[in-house]
Amino acid sequence: MLYVVIAFLWTSIWLYLLLGGADFGAGIIELVSKRENRNKARHTMYRAIGPIWEANHMWLIIAIVILFVGFPRIYTTMSIFIHIPLAAMLLGIIARGTAFVFRNYDAVEDQMQEVYNRIFIYSSAITPFFLGIIAASTVSRKIDLAANDFLSAYVYSWFNAFGIAVGLFTVCICGFLAAIYIIGEVNNESDKQHFIRLAKKMVVAAFVAGAFVFLAAHYEQIPLLDWIFGHWIGNIAIVAASISLVILWRSLARGQVILIRLLAGFQVSMILFATTYTHFPNIVLLKDGSALSLLADSGSAKTMEALALALLIGSVFILPALFYLLYSFEKRKGSIQH
Repeated sequence: MLYVVIAFLWTSIWLYLLLGGADFGAGIIELVSKRENRNKARHTMYRAIGPIWEANHMWLIIAIVILFVGFPRIYTTMSIFIHIPLAAMLLGIIARGTAFVFRNYDAVEDQMQEVYNRIFIYSSAITPFFLGIIAASTVSRKIDLAANDFLSAYVYSWFNAFGIAVGLFTVCICGFLAAIYIIGEVNNESDKQHFIRLAKKMVVAAFVAGAFVFLAAHYEQIPLLDWIFGHWIGNIAIVAASISLVILWRSLARGQVILIRLLAGFQVSMILFATTYTHFPNIVLLKDGSALSLLADSGSAKTMEALALALLIGSVFILPALFYLLYSFEKRKGSIQH
C-alpha cells in the first residue's frame, strides 16, 4: 500500500506541473505578449484554460494531504524550513484566483479591471517561480536541521542561485506549456502564427533558463550533471526529451495541435523524471548529508493502508467527474464556434 500512496503522490505532482503549469502560463503569456496583443491573448486564454482552471489545484491539494497524512516528518520539515516560499506561493495562488474571478465576472467595468489584470499577470509568474524554488530547496542540501539563527534556518535554504535559477526555469516551462496549449484554441491563421512564434520564443527561453540552472548548480556545488547524466536511465530520458523537442519544433510549423500538446507534456515529464529518479526514495536532501525518505519516513502501516484505500476510492469518483468536466468544456467550445 505504501507504493500505491507514493504513486498517487508522484502522479499528483506530475499533473499539477502539467495542468497547473499551463494554467499559470496563461498569465505569463499575457506578460510577455506585446500590449496590442494582450487582449487577444487574454480572451483566448480565458477560453482555453477553462477546464484546467476548474480542477488544477485539486492535484496540489492531493499532494499536500498525502504528505500531511502519510509522511508527517517530511511535511513538517518542509513546512518549517521553507515556509517563506511556501507562503509566497500560496499567496500567489490566492491573489491570482481572486483577480481572475473579478476581472472576468465583475459586474462593473472600470479602472479596477486594469488592477485585476496586473495582479493576475504578475501572480501568474510569481507563483511558479516560488514553486520552482521550493523544488530546488528539497534537493540542494541547503536545509539545515541544526541551524541556530533565522537566516540559516529559514532563508539560506531556498534563497540562493540554484533556487532562483530553478524558479526562472519553472516560469519558462509554464509559459511554454500555455503557449503550446493555446495554439489549438485559435481558428484565425494569423493568430495561430502569432502564438506559434510565441511558443518558439518560450522554448528558447526555457533552454536558456535550463542552462542557467546548470551553471547555478555548478556554482553551488550541486552535482546536477551527475544526477541526470550519471545513469543510463537519465541519459535515455534526456535523449528522448531532445528528440521530442526537434519533432515539436517541426510540428509547430505544421500546426499539428494534438501532437505538439503530447510532445510538450512528454518533454516536461522526461525533465521531471530525469531530475527525480536518482534520489528515489529520498525526497528531501539535508545539509548534514542525510535525507528524508518516502520509505523510511512514512507513517505506520495502518495509516498508509487507510490512505491508499481512500485515494483509490476517491479516484473512482474524481476521475470520471474530471473527464466529464473536460468533455463538457470541449462540447461547449464546439457549440460556440459553430
